[in-house]
Amino acid sequence: MPPSQPPAGSTDNLEPEARELDVRPLLRAGQEPFEIIMAAVDALAPGQSLRLLAPFRPVPLFSVMARLGYAAADRALGDGDWEVLFSPHAEIRTDEALAAGSSPAAAAWADPIEALDLRELDPPEPMIRILEALEDLQPGDVLFALLPREPVFLFPELAKRAHEWAGNFEPQGGSYRLLVRRGGSPRA
Repeated sequence: MPPSQPPAGSTDNLEPEARELDVRPLLRAGQEPFEIIMAAVDALAPGQSLRLLAPFRPVPLFSVMARLGYAAADRALGDGDWEVLFSPHAEIRTDEALAAGSSPAAAAWADPIEALDLRELDPPEPMIRILEALEDLQPGDVLFALLPREPVFLFPELAKRAHEWAGNFEPQGGSYRLLVRRGGSPRA
């Protein structure tokens, strides 16, 4: 066996197993889990990932973790629960053109069937208009919106309603471009 390869059964060069943190019981008890999550991140070994279980898609945490050097890969577990694997950036490549928390499947979405220019509106009016417009769409339909700023308070609302989103700032840095793919069940 060449000397550059570890012998069979060796644990050399294996990355540490992801640490799991389930914050669902904390949130059900009315506790704020942010400090516990940050303590878990501080306790990670070099190269170790954090597997977070939450009762919603924790979109605001994505940008916090990105600033700490972690990429997010998330998946719905059902019943509103989400699993998010936060891994050191070297382990997961993300589309740097999209904001943290954007759906990685956005490139495959259909073209938007509705476009909203909300740049002249003050908060919370853009959020209200987007949520109202989504109510009129069928699951899988895509809405496009131009906004004056990143809609950080909209993202948790979209997650609660099982919608997916992808967004970024225009190259000139002026407006925020947002695609939202309606989730959920068809309207009655």
